[in-house]
Amino acid sequence: MIRSTNDRSTTDRKVEARRVALASAIGTTIEWYDFFIYGTASAVVFAPQFFPQVSALAGTLASFATFAIGFGARPLGGIVMGHFGDRVGRKSTLVWCLLLMGVSTFAIGLLPTYASIGAWAPALLVFLRFLQGFALGGEWGGAVLMSVEHAPQGKRGLFGSFVALGLPAGIILSNLVFLMTSTVASPEQFASWAWRVPFLASGVLVAVGFFVRLRVAESPIFEEVQRARSTRRMPVVDVLRSEGRAVFLAAGSYLSISATGYLVIVYFVSYATRNLGFSLPVTLGLLQSAAVIFAISILFFARRSDITGRRRMMRWSCGLVVIASLIFFPLIDTRSVLIAAAAVCFMLAVQGMYIGPQAAVFAELFPAAYRYSGVSLSITLGTLLGGAITPVVATALYGTFGNSWAVTIYAVALSLISWLCALGLKETVHTEL
Repeated sequence: MIRSTNDRSTTDRKVEARRVALASAIGTTIEWYDFFIYGTASAVVFAPQFFPQVSALAGTLASFATFAIGFGARPLGGIVMGHFGDRVGRKSTLVWCLLLMGVSTFAIGLLPTYASIGAWAPALLVFLRFLQGFALGGEWGGAVLMSVEHAPQGKRGLFGSFVALGLPAGIILSNLVFLMTSTVASPEQFASWAWRVPFLASGVLVAVGFFVRLRVAESPIFEEVQRARSTRRMPVVDVLRSEGRAVFLAAGSYLSISATGYLVIVYFVSYATRNLGFSLPVTLGLLQSAAVIFAISILFFARRSDITGRRRMMRWSCGLVVIASLIFFPLIDTRSVLIAAAAVCFMLAVQGMYIGPQAAVFAELFPAAYRYSGVSLSITLGTLLGGAITPVVATALYGTFGNSWAVTIYAVALSLISWLCALGLKETVHTEL
C-alpha cells in the first residue's frame, strides 16, 4: 500500500516531534545536572573550601549566596537569549546555552580553592556561577518552545513535560554522582579533591547533548514567523508592553514552586546533614526516591492537562503546596528517615501537578513573535524571587530563631501568593500557537 504525501508528511512531523522532545529532555537534564551539582556542593563542601576565613554559619550563608547569584543572572540570560531566540531562532540559541553552561561547570571542577589563591577563589566561583545562571535563564524557554511548538495537536502538555522531566532527571543524576563519589572516597578525599568529579563529568554530558541538539529541526512556528517577516526588533519590550500582566501572574504562580523546590533540593541537604544528623548518603538517597515520584507526577498531570485543562490543575497544585509547606519541617524534624521520606515525596509530588502542564501553559500565554522572551521572563522572575533567595533566607532564619518554624511561615506565605496568582491565570488548553 502506497502512502500519500500528506500521510508521509504527518508521520515525519510526528517522528520529528518525538526527536525534538527527546533532545529537549536530554539537554535540559544536562543543564539541571550542572545547576544542581553546584547546589549540592554549596550545601556540603564550598564553605570550607572557598570561605574558610569565616565561621561555619557565615560560610554556609556565603556559599548559598553564591548559589543565589546564579538565579540573579537568570533574568539577564532570559532577556538576552530570549531576544536572540525570538529573532535568530530557538535551535541555535539553545546550542549556545548548553555550551556556555557546560564550559562554566567544567571550569568550576578545575577551580583552585581559597588555600591556593586566596580571595580570587571565591571571586572566580561567583563569576562561573553567574555564567551558569545566565545560560539556564535562556535554556528553559527555548527547550519548552522547541517541544511545544513541534507537538501534535492535543498533546502539547505531554510533549512539553519532557522538558520538565529534565528537572527530576537532573536531580537524580547529580545526586547519584555525588552519592557514588562520597561513598567511594573517604571524607578527607571528598573534601580535598573528589567533590570536583561531578563537575568534570559534565564535559562528557555536554558533548552528548551538543550532538543531539544539532540534529533536530528548527521550530516550524518560528520558521513561519520568519517567512511572514513578523520578528520583532525588541521582543522583550513588546512582551512587557502587551502581555505584562501574563508575565507577572505566571511568575507569581511559580514563586512557591521554585521556593519550596529549592528548600527540598538544596537546603534540605544542608539541614538534614547538619541539624538532623542524617548522613549524606541517606539524605541524597531520600532525594533520589522523591525525584522518581516527582517524574511520575509530572508525566501523569501533563497528560491529564491535555484532556481536562491546565488552569484547574495548576490552581490545585498551588493550594496543596500551601499544605505541604505547613507540614514539611514538622515532619522532617521528627528525625525519622521514613517520615522525612514521606514529607519530601509529598512536596515534590504536588509540585509535579504544576510542573507537568507548566511548559504548555507558559508557551500558550504569549504570541509566537515574542514567545521566547515571555516564557523566559516568566520562569526567571519566579525563580529569582522564589528559589534564588530561599536557601539563604532559610539558613538565616534558622540561625536567628534556632528552629524551623520561621522557615515554615516564610514558605507558607510564598505559597499563598502563588495560589492567588494561579487563580488569575486564564485557561490556555485550546489556544492556537
